[in-house]
Amino acid sequence: MSMETKEKARTWFAELRNRICAEFEAIEDACDTSDATPGRFERTQWKRPTEDGEDGGGGEMSVMHGRVFEKVGVNISTVSGVFSEQFRKEIQGAGDDGQFWASGVSLVAHMCSPHVPAVHMNTRFIVTSKNWFGGGADLTPMTPVDEDTETFHAGLRAACNKHDDTYYPRFKEWCDEYFYLKHRKEPRGVGGIFFDSLDSGDWEEDFSFVRDVGTSFLETYAEIVRRRMNEPWTDAEREHQLVRRGRYVEFNLLYDRGTRFGIMTGGNPEAILMSLPPEAKWP
Repeated sequence: MSMETKEKARTWFAELRNRICAEFEAIEDACDTSDATPGRFERTQWKRPTEDGEDGGGGEMSVMHGRVFEKVGVNISTVSGVFSEQFRKEIQGAGDDGQFWASGVSLVAHMCSPHVPAVHMNTRFIVTSKNWFGGGADLTPMTPVDEDTETFHAGLRAACNKHDDTYYPRFKEWCDEYFYLKHRKEPRGVGGIFFDSLDSGDWEEDFSFVRDVGTSFLETYAEIVRRRMNEPWTDAEREHQLVRRGRYVEFNLLYDRGTRFGIMTGGNPEAILMSLPPEAKWP
């Protein structure tokens, strides 16, 4: 895979991060139910040295605590190196040498209002002896609302159908299976799409699909947030929100592949665990 192609992917993930951060800050400004100062993202860069002290890439965390977004992180990273012998068995194309290059964007938002769903989105491009995209987006409302669920899924469905009308049903089912808490026998939220090892043989087409997923996510989630963020809520609803957040923590620590990938490749722990909410309860 050429450096030019890698750079196109890396540049897109950074551009999407910038667009998301700008929209989320605009949402902070638009809130009319709080006198608190609108939140702003704070960015922190990190480096990843390899075991032999060479440059293994790094990334940048963008984290905001605001009056709409209680905690949201939008992280980008581009890393390279060698997988451990144990971990390379789990990665497509890692082969005997275990060499890899990976770039992506990852987002998790936990909201102040129990009426605004939490959300996750990530897209990534990984190069071993093979090249592929992965990622997806899923919505986690504290109490599901049909209108919001349909808005979110309609956007992802449209993004998928621009490229392959089998994508949405396949990737929706994959998401439902993946974001399932086996130990509690319950889904984490109302789903979305999840895909991995995407390599159709046409890199530009696959890259276009990944860009459409990111753009669709931003448009539909912003619509949902603006629809719900000024609604009043009760103490009981806040309590329920904190308990549901506990389920989010359980999934990310027990099952999430992104968490495992970040830890096993020597990523920044603060960036990896950015997905955890600022407050949760296990009554």
